[in-house]
Amino acid sequence: MRADGTLRVVLAEDGVLLRDGLVALLTRFGHEVVAAVGDADALLAAVAEHEPDIVVTDVRMPPGFQDEGLHAAIRLRATRPALPVLVLSQYVQRTYAADLLDSGDGTGVGYLLKDRVGQVEEFVAALAEVASGGTVVDPEVVRQLLRRRRDPLSRLSPREREVLALIAEGRSNAAVAQALVVSEAAVGKHIGSILTKLDLPPATETHRRVLAVLAYLRG
Repeated sequence: MRADGTLRVVLAEDGVLLRDGLVALLTRFGHEVVAAVGDADALLAAVAEHEPDIVVTDVRMPPGFQDEGLHAAIRLRATRPALPVLVLSQYVQRTYAADLLDSGDGTGVGYLLKDRVGQVEEFVAALAEVASGGTVVDPEVVRQLLRRRRDPLSRLSPREREVLALIAEGRSNAAVAQALVVSEAAVGKHIGSILTKLDLPPATETHRRVLAVLAYLRG
């Protein structure tokens, strides 16, 4: 950050109109956009080249339009823990939002919904706060993260809850399949989905099943 509070910014946004609008907005407030790119790989390259004061990035970008921008932000924070990053999104990606907020030492990071960009003064204030080492999180992000932590089972379908209940009783995949009158392959798919939705870490299948059961009992 310069002495006058202005910033050198790397901006990543695949939407041309929004990207140009953000460049104009940031420039209007005296900041310098040293690179404005449209995909995650270009974002990583731009940061390496320009060593900006802050990164502003969208979540969904080419090629997959999934979570490429957010993944790139988390990678940047892993290699540059002190690099301030402000993520903009149209939605809350709850799993990776939590990963982003836990990255580095938890400072100099923000997650805002794109609606906030329309509230110009609020957006610019958030940018300055993150650049100075603060943490800014959209209230809707906070609500969804709290909801997720309060009831991790809420993401399971009714059938997945049935499968998990039977697992909690100590039944094997074959016994679960027999009880639900489905194939063992179907049970295996349900279990895989359960483990993914509960954000259980990669481990042995037995250990993950135990963790899933514990989550069920806590729920």
